[in-house]
Amino acid sequence: QFSLVESGGGSVHAGESLTLTCVASGFTLDYALIGWFRQAPGKEPEGVSCISARGDNKYYTDPVKGRFTTSRDNAKKTVWLQMNNLKPEDTATYHCAPLARPCQQSLFDPQYFGRDYWGKGTLVTVSS
Repeated sequence: QFSLVESGGGSVHAGESLTLTCVASGFTLDYALIGWFRQAPGKEPEGVSCISARGDNKYYTDPVKGRFTTSRDNAKKTVWLQMNNLKPEDTATYHCAPLARPCQQSLFDPQYFGRDYWGKGTLVTVSS
């Protein structure tokens, strides 16, 4: 069965770090763009980051640029999101998904967020 499972969320204070993990099962990651997305309570989902199939191209949206880093290991079917200097506005449920469109498009157009593949996500709570 095809699935992506996110983990690694938690409750932290502003300025601290977390690393989120996205593990795929039932399919190979080798050819997939993988995006991270988040949805804060009461808000629309937004793009966070996107990594190319081989990991040589990475994209970030402005709110997280310079603080978040995405990486992947296709052999382990795993994608990570390293989040540093967390802020209260980063509080959200984070999801990963394979993407059908280029990163530059997928990160900014909600219809391409891959929501059909979202699992339960992992909750990140940042207190001030």
